[in-house]
Amino acid sequence: MSNEPVRHPPHSEATSQGEGARSFPRVSRRGALALGGAAALVGGGALVIPRWVDGASSPVYMTSTDPAVAAAEQARRRTGRVIERTLTPAPSRIDLGGRVVETWSYGGSVPGKPIEVTAGDELSVRLSNGLPEPTSVHWHGVALRNDMDGVPDLTQRATDPGATFDYNFVVPDPGTYWFHPHVGVQLDTGLYAPLIVADPSEPGRYDEEVVLVLDDWTDGWGTPPTELLADFRRDGMGMGEMGGMDGMDGMEMGMPSADEPLGADTGDVSYPAHLINGRVPSAPVTVTSSPNRRVRFRIVNAASDTAYRFAIGGHRLTVTHTDGFPVVPTEVDALIVGMGERYDVVVSTGDGVFPIVASPEGKKDPAARALLRTGTGDVPPLGRRPAELSRQLLSYADLVAAPNVELGTGQVDRELTLKLTMGDEGRRWLFNGQTFEDHEPLAVAAGERVRVRLVNDSMMFHPIHLHGHTFAVARRDGRGARKDNLNVLPMQQIDIDLVADNPGRWAVHCHNAYHMELGMMTSIAYEV
Repeated sequence: MSNEPVRHPPHSEATSQGEGARSFPRVSRRGALALGGAAALVGGGALVIPRWVDGASSPVYMTSTDPAVAAAEQARRRTGRVIERTLTPAPSRIDLGGRVVETWSYGGSVPGKPIEVTAGDELSVRLSNGLPEPTSVHWHGVALRNDMDGVPDLTQRATDPGATFDYNFVVPDPGTYWFHPHVGVQLDTGLYAPLIVADPSEPGRYDEEVVLVLDDWTDGWGTPPTELLADFRRDGMGMGEMGGMDGMDGMEMGMPSADEPLGADTGDVSYPAHLINGRVPSAPVTVTSSPNRRVRFRIVNAASDTAYRFAIGGHRLTVTHTDGFPVVPTEVDALIVGMGERYDVVVSTGDGVFPIVASPEGKKDPAARALLRTGTGDVPPLGRRPAELSRQLLSYADLVAAPNVELGTGQVDRELTLKLTMGDEGRRWLFNGQTFEDHEPLAVAAGERVRVRLVNDSMMFHPIHLHGHTFAVARRDGRGARKDNLNVLPMQQIDIDLVADNPGRWAVHCHNAYHMELGMMTSIAYEV
């Protein structure tokens, strides 16, 4: 992909014949232990009866090769088209706009070239690993078949250097998605790209469309990601349980506020640069349009340690989608995009040259910048902060699911709890007191409506991402926004509801890449 904004028509027409794919499932290192007797209390107190096989003392969970996984894939609606692509991650020299860095990328560009399909298409992608270490591809936000989800030690083996792996799956839902590795801190290189899934029934109330990918950058410029991770393993990270201060006063000072909506500690890495579509602020991409046009911006946060406050100078944002799913349109001046989150917004363009700004929330790093040019005028000075960044900010409470994607109300069949904590002075980040290496899966059964209570007992926000499903932010009227990525604030409890309709074993993790690598990952596992 060039460094110019990504543009594409509403529907992709590329069609070809794909090839089959193989998976290499591997169950996590530690199976679920018996909880004592045939029944146990979990999470929010729901009574769960595990299923037993041949008198075994542990519940039995599906793996990614269970026949139910293939059956769910066969049941998906299909267009009959097969879209073929090849991904070749490899070491690359990338010009970020006057600064050339050595990094890893897909096909020699940052971001990688977008993949565009229509909902119901089958996507056939051959991964050809040109890296010096194993890698994988995770299709972020897509409710795909479990054996194609790209999570080593859960759904497949990582693909070795010089080897190939074929990803084959139906893309079921329209929306803004993206893809990236799920190995180590490879995400904090240039290995990411958009996946845009068109909706053939969408009314298309806009004139043009642009994809903007936000990223924090250090690879080949500042401290390498692997060294950052090693430093955190040795020295710890973050403000931790008490915000690095004493007692309740310290906690209160670190809590979210109007000025600090994510709290006082929003990240652990100070980055040399923040990018929009692979360009530094001094050499920005330019979105060229005309006055009085309705432009749809698809915004993807591919950063590893940075949430962004996003605004377009001189314009209001009409939010139409979050994490791919439509919401009742709501107008704001700015929004915070957590790591892994996506938003679609529509703006009615003015006349002139306007800054598109992604300011690192809670960090002193310079903001990322692009330009919107619709007419004549001077380019805004570098570093100018649009007034919109300090005006009306979107909150999750503002988001209401569009009627066609409401999860609705219903009897909750199972309640689970995930507690988010720090351990060993920031050398470990934990779910329910466990790292991924030691975790007990969260058990669900096919067809259940499941409520998960996310309890953040730390003084940092965590962008929690669920694989293979979209959930609804719990509301009494059943109209909570449908998402797969959610910012959980310091000391906050928030409930999400999901329907267990995609069998397998699915990762749940913090999308701060360093928190995840230090342990903040678990799984939801379907019982056999």
